[in-house]
Amino acid sequence: MSGSATNIVSPWMTDDVIMLQDSVRKVLGKEFLPHREQWEEEGIVNREAWLKAGEYGLLCPSIPEEFGGGGGSKAHDAMLAQEVERAGLGGGFGVGIGTHCMIAHYILAYASEERRKEWLPKLASGEAIAAVAMTEPGTGSDLKAIRTKATKVPGGYRVNGQKIFISNGQNADLIVTVCRTGDDGSKGISLLVVDANAEGFRRGRNLKKIGLPAQDTSELFFDDVFVPDENLLGSEEGQGFYQLMNQLVWERMLCTLGAVVSMELAVEHTVEYVKSRKVFGQAVMDFQNTQFKLAECKTQASVARVYVDQLMQRLLDDELDPTTSAMAKWWTTDTQFKVLDECLQLHGGYGYMTEYPIARLWRDARVLRIWAGTNEIMKVIVARDL
Repeated sequence: MSGSATNIVSPWMTDDVIMLQDSVRKVLGKEFLPHREQWEEEGIVNREAWLKAGEYGLLCPSIPEEFGGGGGSKAHDAMLAQEVERAGLGGGFGVGIGTHCMIAHYILAYASEERRKEWLPKLASGEAIAAVAMTEPGTGSDLKAIRTKATKVPGGYRVNGQKIFISNGQNADLIVTVCRTGDDGSKGISLLVVDANAEGFRRGRNLKKIGLPAQDTSELFFDDVFVPDENLLGSEEGQGFYQLMNQLVWERMLCTLGAVVSMELAVEHTVEYVKSRKVFGQAVMDFQNTQFKLAECKTQASVARVYVDQLMQRLLDDELDPTTSAMAKWWTTDTQFKVLDECLQLHGGYGYMTEYPIARLWRDARVLRIWAGTNEIMKVIVARDL
């Protein structure tokens, strides 16, 4: 590992990933960052931005070229996720395209060849936007308690239920929907891809949140929505729980990568601030308390970086297991919030102003301990394996 927070080169980054990193950084700064305030005010990243992201190859870099993707590996996805965070776009744009890229892998892994050829090129170009609908008003991390029902009918299914807190909910065209197709606990869970144009599907509010202001997060309603048989992911019903557990390893790694970049940026921004800010006639950096606090934050961020880089290589080698990804997710996101909170405190009142990067980092970090499975559920997963 080398470089500052804005120019990290990790061991898992191959030469082609490093070359792409530089061009991605320039594109994000020139084409997308100037629109951040507009997106935050409107509560959504507009469709024009999605199409532009597709033009620049930012949407499906690890999907094979035959399906319209970049033909890279998840190392390219990971680099992209980190660069979006470093660019200051994590509070909406980053979540959106991260979710989108993740869902493309559900389709690549489990959809029929015909559906992959139909859907993936549209996802890669930005013509279509993807979401995954898991959480329900009465069901969060406990996926076995899903109540949205998919009833078998000739030629497909009729879906009835409600979802909430769905990222890309207002924009989404293709929604991987977690449904109950049977009564046998986890074995009764299936994934169906719902077309947002289907009769009976409707979107609720674009929900107001503490953070991630540019991310459209929505309620979704399914009122007897017909979904054709070919939109079932997998070869048969009842594979959904396994599919989710398999793909959640990657989702939790994306959380850990974002958490580490956030810590690195927080330390870098804070060091710069305390060196220039004067109190009682001396720089805030000259106070021993400041030095000790930043020494702790820098150490925690550095330990997290080494740990996550190691796990990223294991993921690329197809050796990262669900338990280890759960450990990484809870520890890095808990540590992230501690580091960000200390760094915000060192900014004083300015740390509470959103014009300062530390305020936006702190605001947007809180949800990471909740989504992709709460950190309490992560500890349950780890404890089961003891």
